Amino acid sequence: MSELTLLLLRIGFLVLLWAFVFSVVYSLRADLFGVKVRRMPEPQAAAVPPVAQAAASAPTAAAPSLRPAPPAKGGKATADVVSRIVITSGPKAGLELPLGTEPLTIGRSSESGLVIRDDYTSSHHARLLLWGDQWMIQDLDSTNGTWHDGVRVTAPVPIVVGAPIKVGATTFELRK
Repeated sequence: MSELTLLLLRIGFLVLLWAFVFSVVYSLRADLFGVKVRRMPEPQAAAVPPVAQAAASAPTAAAPSLRPAPPAKGGKATADVVSRIVITSGPKAGLELPLGTEPLTIGRSSESGLVIRDDYTSSHHARLLLWGDQWMIQDLDSTNGTWHDGVRVTAPVPIVVGAPIKVGATTFELRK
């Protein structure tokens, strides 16, 4: 082989090696620090463009409210109804946590409101949040997913009182 061919092979090998090193570092960074979480829009604090504000001040029909309508009597978990989380199975079975109005993060991280230490739970796995007067569950791009009433959560969904919510190896439900 000529010296030029050998030099090109060495350079190609180094480029490939560095690409591998950067991909490993990127994967470790994403696993250690997590990914950016999408926030749900605040129901009361929706931004209104100046043109819409001028139109709203004119004596015309009232603009529709951006707040979600109150749920029908279908068993949805509202702020008035739900007061606690009860863990029904898993390492912390029997534990009850009172709910306030603040979002509750669930995961392995010590920063989470409900810390679940098992191999199937991500650092920041899921979030319970009050949106308007409705409790919602949101998966935070976890590896093994969040399950509500047997269905995988892909977008924020309303929580039904008494329906099982599964995060890793732990199952819990919202109760009165």
